[in-house]
Amino acid sequence: MGDTLIAAVLGLLEGLTEFVPVSSTGHLLLSAHFLGFDSAGKTFEVVIQLGAVLALMVVYAAKLWQVFSTLHKDPASLRFVVSVVIAFLPAAVIGVLAHDFIKTVLFETPMLIAIMLIIGGVVLLLVDRLTPPPVVMDATALPLRKALAIGFCQCLAMVPGVSRSGATIVGALMLGVEKRAAAEFSFFLSLPTMAAAVGYDLLKNRDVLDFTAWNQIAIGFVLAFITGVFVVRWLLDFVSHRGYALFGWWRIIVGSLALGALLLGY
Repeated sequence: MGDTLIAAVLGLLEGLTEFVPVSSTGHLLLSAHFLGFDSAGKTFEVVIQLGAVLALMVVYAAKLWQVFSTLHKDPASLRFVVSVVIAFLPAAVIGVLAHDFIKTVLFETPMLIAIMLIIGGVVLLLVDRLTPPPVVMDATALPLRKALAIGFCQCLAMVPGVSRSGATIVGALMLGVEKRAAAEFSFFLSLPTMAAAVGYDLLKNRDVLDFTAWNQIAIGFVLAFITGVFVVRWLLDFVSHRGYALFGWWRIIVGSLALGALLLGY
């Protein structure tokens, strides 16, 4: 398979998996491993995430404008922004402190990723059945303590295969946040988290970044953006009616296939 086609496949994977609780990073790293794809400083894998960030900003452009344009006069808007910032802080601090270990050890261990996919799938199936009755129905009105707790849950996703959206959604569900609201708060929290992670990655790897394959990066970026738009628009209605069990089974199947292939020496 040529590098351009691989770039297209990985771009689609990024857009399809970034906002659902299946671990986009795990899917990208395992796919790149089995397809023999590598980029200096993980430039490709880092930059195409911006396509997913842009997709989310486009879908929620009206909401974001409404919040930030009324920030100075609407206490509800201010409280919402504060809740997202509070939830973002734990990952920001731990991410900076543990960045090198995460990138050089955890990201280079396909076996760990496959195992975490399976474990995360089992957790999703259990949580989908055992969540307490929801007490918070609006993603923009989370109590600050719950927002902070969700932020600490997000830190678990620094282990590839856990899933950033999975960790935040599971945490929110267990804290009594309604299914749709849990997904939506995960969306909003992803904006500062992903932007900061991509920016820090680019800064740390600036000496080894390789943008010569700009056509592959462009293809991956555009496909991640397009598929990301569709996924964000589809996901909220889906989980409102059907929950998260589908994603749990998907994780278990993909993780099991990857683990089997790795044990066979692939």
